[in-house]
Amino acid sequence: MHLIIGLGNPGAKYARTRHNAGWLVLDEMARRHSLEIARKEHKSLTASGTLHGEKIMLVKPQTFMNASGEAVSALMRYNRVPMENLLVICDDLALPVGKIRLRASGSDGGQNGLKSIIQTVSSREFARLRLGIGEPPRQQREERGSADYVLSAFAPDEKPLFDDAARRAADCAETWVREGAEEAMNAFNRGTT
Repeated sequence: MHLIIGLGNPGAKYARTRHNAGWLVLDEMARRHSLEIARKEHKSLTASGTLHGEKIMLVKPQTFMNASGEAVSALMRYNRVPMENLLVICDDLALPVGKIRLRASGSDGGQNGLKSIIQTVSSREFARLRLGIGEPPRQQREERGSADYVLSAFAPDEKPLFDDAARRAADCAETWVREGAEEAMNAFNRGTT
């Protein structure tokens, strides 16, 4: 089974925020494949199906971002998912809105959901697909940090860029399932910095 985790926060007030980028990609994948991410298990909402003959599970952890690892590690153990079949989709402040980047492994890059997962699964050796949400304006970053920014909605001029990125991220995740991380990186990382 391929476990595709979208990181985000539960609750209506977070639904369309920058920090819920991972959930928005899963919504696109679920729409494409007529899946409903609604089954409650292991502190998550899930949907199971097949993609290109491979079993997949789309997962929205319900633990809030900073404790995402609790849900991910429980699902991995229960379903006996090997590390190479784990893909985590999340937001990234360091990438401009509209950019996506897939890596086969790596650090958390300051993303607290990734940090939680790395700690609970005791490994950095899993794929992560980051969607750019841009950086907060300098003054806001200096005065309040980035917390308010990541929990804000996309500006009207950013929304089309993000929506396009979410569609490409769904394509990338499907390529990862079908052909593996290296092929997906070759196909989708062009033009990212």
